[in-house]
Amino acid sequence: MQAWQVHENGEPGEVMRLQDIEPPAPGDGQVLLKVRAANINFPDALLCRGQYQVRPPLPFTPGVEICGETEDGRRVIANPVLPHGGFAEYTVADAAALLPAPDALDDAEAAALHIGYQTGWFGLHRRAGLEAGETLLVHAAAGGVGSAAVQLGKAAGATVIGVVGGSGKAAVARELGCDVVIDRRSEDVVAAVKEATGGRGADVIYDPVGGEAYTQSTKVVAFEGRIVVVGFAGGTIPSPGLNHALVKNYSILGLHWGLYNTKNPKLVQHCHERLTELATRGAIKPLISERVPLGSAAAAVQKVADGLSTGRVAVVMEETA
Repeated sequence: MQAWQVHENGEPGEVMRLQDIEPPAPGDGQVLLKVRAANINFPDALLCRGQYQVRPPLPFTPGVEICGETEDGRRVIANPVLPHGGFAEYTVADAAALLPAPDALDDAEAAALHIGYQTGWFGLHRRAGLEAGETLLVHAAAGGVGSAAVQLGKAAGATVIGVVGGSGKAAVARELGCDVVIDRRSEDVVAAVKEATGGRGADVIYDPVGGEAYTQSTKVVAFEGRIVVVGFAGGTIPSPGLNHALVKNYSILGLHWGLYNTKNPKLVQHCHERLTELATRGAIKPLISERVPLGSAAAAVQKVADGLSTGRVAVVMEETA
């Protein structure tokens, strides 16, 4: 089979190599899956760089989220077991963790429903307790993680403010349903949020960026607001001033979605059922900005790593494109 392999750490476009290798052999409790589509996530770039919290042995195949097909023909969503990632014709996954792919979504959309939307659902509902009528601010609102949070926030009845970088991404955020869109490259984010909320600020802030975005969040979070820390795509991990959280009465909530797979996997299943319901009625639909063949995966991962994509970029096998 064909698979992208990383033999040394570095930038995805430089270290990913398309090779012919033997299909992986499933271990105990695992199943072999034919890959139908693989969604590209920022962690795929971190894996290539050797900067992710999980460091598979070299060589490995990146690709942490797929829509695949079981040997008995079921269409499923899965997280491949590294080092056998999803940028390949076949991969392996834990049988107990397979989730049925919603009929309402095609292969690329189904592949993109899992990590980003589960993270958004757990962050907004499980951790922050977002309620209808509240104001949600989403950083990087046109990206893969942010776009999911925007859709979930609208589905929950919140007013959504999206912060983006550039006019092209601003247009995408508006299409996603943001009530207010702020271009951080041309606008003062803090002033714009205060104006949009009448000085009150945002009840829930969803931050996959870190760095300056987090600093801005602390200046616009409402009384008894909640800042959900999802990641640090901006490259800088902030050091919060806890005295500031005390004085302004806001909460800082961490979210590591992967922990639920081991600490409370039933919640992951429950979340998937809720997401399937939302997808079936059209309340959410992963934004797939680009579908590329397997041979273009390395360039696509590099594009995501460089922050040049909107929504999700998916690697789609030619026969199911």
